[in-house]
Amino acid sequence: MSIAVIEAVAKTGSGGQPASYAGRRIDADPVKDPDLVKDPDLVKDPVWYRVCPLSDLDESWGEAALVDGSHVALFRTGGSQVFAVAHEDPATAAHVMARGIVGSRGTRPTIASPLHKEVYDLRTGECFGIPTLRLATYSTRLVNGFVEIRV
Repeated sequence: MSIAVIEAVAKTGSGGQPASYAGRRIDADPVKDPDLVKDPDLVKDPVWYRVCPLSDLDESWGEAALVDGSHVALFRTGGSQVFAVAHEDPATAAHVMARGIVGSRGTRPTIASPLHKEVYDLRTGECFGIPTLRLATYSTRLVNGFVEIRV
């Protein structure tokens, strides 16, 4: 089965919506994780999506991508460490998280919403200020210099 994916990340325009995609659309097969497929209790059909080369992501700067219909914000926090979270701000439902401020609380990497400055843990999605808010997080990995996300 072939699907369309965005190879490069998207910049956001007014209202947080994608303005234009720097990359091209390609037809690609999802990347299966053989270790997870062996254990059907973990995930029925785990799929990883190749999003962009690691070199396309600037450190401490967010980028937005459309991955299998999900709006995702990517953050490179240092070297080859990449986090992926929902692009939608949990407090306002605006698609703006890629424009947030990258920081840390102790050893925990964080993103602050650009609208109300609520701070979220990039690993867990936990909101430090309002415990009832949570930012969706996605697993990431690097394969041959490319960032892949499981949504």
